[in-house]
Amino acid sequence: MISDKNKKLAQWAMDYALKNGCQAARVSIYNGSSTSFNLRNAKMDKLQQATENAFSVTLYVDGRYGNYSTNRLDKKELEGFIKNGIDATKYLAVDEARVLPDASRYYKGGKPDLETYDSEIDTLTPDQKVALAKNAAEEALGKNERIISVESAYSDAKSFGYHITSNGFEGENKSSFVRLSASISVRGEGEARPSDGWGEASLYFSELPKEGYGKTALERVLRKLGQKKVKSGKYTMVIDPLVAARLLYPLTGAISGSALQQKNSFLLDMLGKKIGSDKFTLIDNPHIPRAFGARYFDGEGVATEKRTVFDKGVLNTYFIGTYHAKKMNVEPTISGSSLLILEPGNKNMDEIISGVNKGILVTGFNGGNCNSSTGNFSYGVEGFLIENGKMTQPISEMNITGNMITLWSSLVEVGNDPRLSSTARIPTLVFDGVDFSGL
Repeated sequence: MISDKNKKLAQWAMDYALKNGCQAARVSIYNGSSTSFNLRNAKMDKLQQATENAFSVTLYVDGRYGNYSTNRLDKKELEGFIKNGIDATKYLAVDEARVLPDASRYYKGGKPDLETYDSEIDTLTPDQKVALAKNAAEEALGKNERIISVESAYSDAKSFGYHITSNGFEGENKSSFVRLSASISVRGEGEARPSDGWGEASLYFSELPKEGYGKTALERVLRKLGQKKVKSGKYTMVIDPLVAARLLYPLTGAISGSALQQKNSFLLDMLGKKIGSDKFTLIDNPHIPRAFGARYFDGEGVATEKRTVFDKGVLNTYFIGTYHAKKMNVEPTISGSSLLILEPGNKNMDEIISGVNKGILVTGFNGGNCNSSTGNFSYGVEGFLIENGKMTQPISEMNITGNMITLWSSLVEVGNDPRLSSTARIPTLVFDGVDFSGL
């Protein structure tokens, strides 16, 4: 937690900056810690433990802007640090768009705890953490003669922040998470060495599954044996929820203030226009308790709210913070998304696959990119050929190509199985008529 002493230090630092040449200032103090235990074949391979304290000050001086940080929290040292920062800022170019948000937009407090921090993590011993990672490995070790290595890991982290601005914002945030995983590599056909894994994460230790990692990882890697290319053509594309967010991120990048202001967005001037199918309704919902990404204010202190980003394919809003709004002379919204949720359907992935006659299930992306200006993309993929409702041939070294607007307009079905351990809850997706290149 941020101590009262450090909160007073932050308040002193802000006052000190204002008395020494700043017209406005923002101060943040952070602390946190993390641990990770990485095992290879159930034996300790790497241990990492870290603690961090950080002080950050944003200075607004005569139309100029500078941001400076240090891990030294001594008042005497901070006096020189802040003065040097003010002097350095005076050498920067004037940028009138660099201002604090309007005070009316700040989060004012008073809402229920979002429960993003679990104190139980503090009670876990190193032996307990290692035992969980070791068990994940032992679920697979010796279970198949093809296994080359089994890697497993336990990690956790906690962080706290305190933030104040000279025009009236004061806020605190805290969070934690815990994660378990296992990954396995095996001898494939010839020189092939397929690998795959399984992991889960949770904000709360009690809600984290404690078993099944090695078993699931082994099942996933063995089904890859015999991967090859299949015939090029148009297929129904089913996207595994483990990787579905990969196709969403080009859209969220294109509606960010930085991309829009730099005119490097294929969704520039597209507000109110339909760029996806009726199945595409995406909501940013920051106020779900115990959820990754839940928060009452963004990095500027601006209050978050539930927003429908895409409504049945129609783009409803951009993510524009104070700076880029000033640069573009538009009203700001919010600096970025918190917890994106794609409105679900009523089938899981297995049920969806059973209804596909000729398709490809994509379970992984291997390189590729999307042009942020045009929306044209090309990605390497791996997965499984689907024939008559069943997964048959494992595939790899194939590519999908197209345009993001065309792709999302071809969305024909959405599953009910999003991963909850993510800030983007995207279930199984089904796109019609996607170009695959292989043989």
